[in-house]
Amino acid sequence: MVHALASTGKRILLLERGDYLKREQANWDTEEVFIKARYQAKETWYSADGKTFSPGLHYFVGGNSKVYGAILLRLRERDFHGVTHPDGIAPEWPVKYDEFEQYYQAAEELFHVHGQRGEDPTEPPAAKPYKYPAIKHEPRLQELSDGLLKEGYHPFHLPVGVLLEQDGKGDALPHSTCIRCDRFDGYPCLVNGKSDAQVLLVDPTLRENPNVTLLTRAYVDRLVTNPSGTAVTGVSVVRDGARREFAGDIVVVACGALSSALLMLRSASDAHPDGLANGSGQVGRNYMRHNNAVVMAISKTPNPTKFQKTLGINDFYFGAEDWEFPLGHIQMVGKSDGVQVHGEGLPKWLQWFPEKPFDWLARHSIDFWLMSEDLPKTFNRIFYKDNNVHLDLTETNLEGNRRLKHKLEQICDKSGIYSQLVDRGLYLGQNTPIGGTSHQAGTLRFGDNPETSVLDRNCRAHGIDNLYVTDASFFPSIGAVNPTLTIIANALRVAERIRERLGAPAGSDRQAGDTRG
Repeated sequence: MVHALASTGKRILLLERGDYLKREQANWDTEEVFIKARYQAKETWYSADGKTFSPGLHYFVGGNSKVYGAILLRLRERDFHGVTHPDGIAPEWPVKYDEFEQYYQAAEELFHVHGQRGEDPTEPPAAKPYKYPAIKHEPRLQELSDGLLKEGYHPFHLPVGVLLEQDGKGDALPHSTCIRCDRFDGYPCLVNGKSDAQVLLVDPTLRENPNVTLLTRAYVDRLVTNPSGTAVTGVSVVRDGARREFAGDIVVVACGALSSALLMLRSASDAHPDGLANGSGQVGRNYMRHNNAVVMAISKTPNPTKFQKTLGINDFYFGAEDWEFPLGHIQMVGKSDGVQVHGEGLPKWLQWFPEKPFDWLARHSIDFWLMSEDLPKTFNRIFYKDNNVHLDLTETNLEGNRRLKHKLEQICDKSGIYSQLVDRGLYLGQNTPIGGTSHQAGTLRFGDNPETSVLDRNCRAHGIDNLYVTDASFFPSIGAVNPTLTIIANALRVAERIRERLGAPAGSDRQAGDTRG
């Protein structure tokens, strides 16, 4: 949003709760990142059963994108129209794919997404090809892809946001920012080769636009409104122990779906006694985060792949021959190493290895992420109780994810891979017993009816003239692909509405260009 509005010349203040993530050797240290959760927020939340956990949140310039996997898929066109599952219907969106398409294209170009149209049987229509070519598979994954094609599947090159310039074999060229290493997924990028919000948006925007200011270590504890509650008049900030208040004609909240909902609840007032913009009672409710499973399979031959996030499978996205309901999406994740395998612990079926050779297992590992849709339920919510944060979650649509895992086992059995799968729980967040918070969405859903939604179709809060929200909290449903590209596209879409409101011309071509300057 800041990047898209900077060229208006308006004075823009970006308030960031955290600071810059320190560039240090620990960025690529598996034990520090995954075992010790070095960069994860040091907070204690409560689950519905009263147990405590640490949420998988990261407070830095660039937010969670500093440690995300950078797989940037569009929602399928059908996802916008409501999808039936055994446990209910994923709701229809008030704005459909055709309106999002141009912003998806801009988002892909802005984040240097490398991909190949036409391989994925479920991909939605696109007006243009990817600007950047797909990242080539390394030999073991190319072998896997070729085998899947022979078996009648439709493997495709994952769309990856990365600053990689590759030669004919896929190796990084000497001047490429990304070096195509084995520390791409889940780690902060020490060489700034990942397409994250700090590297691609915040830093170049600050460098090129003197009208934009960044204030770090600035925790926004509440939004203040006029007496009638129809406009935000102040943003209350605590920074280094001191309180300050800022004001602007337009306020945009993008704290992440969980933290944005908490901010609205903290901003209760006489005009909004149940929380800001909560006339519908839906603030904090309808929380979604996908039914995720990260698993390690053991290849019968070594898998020396380093950059493993290049292959995806959507053959079961909307169903299978033995199941009429959607199963979901399969993609590769970052390559396991011995430290991760040791940290996960070995399941009983691997205990027959006499010396527990973690490095051997890692050398033979092939690692997958299985993603299925969960449903927005009002009882799945984030809220405050006794000044503590509570996150209630009752899982839905688990059968689809279980069947998707079985499909992957069948694929492995046909591909020279042992079909037993080992769970990689650390990937989803240290000490997070309720499935991780990495794909948080839905807590401030948008819609045309103020009685059942928090935001209107342009993501402006119902009844509050100058308050917009542009993280994944606006999602009415989540589909079964990574949500980040849809968040980016929607921010660009809403930015156009704000530009119109400000009387500014449409966004410049620079929005979709090379932002590294």
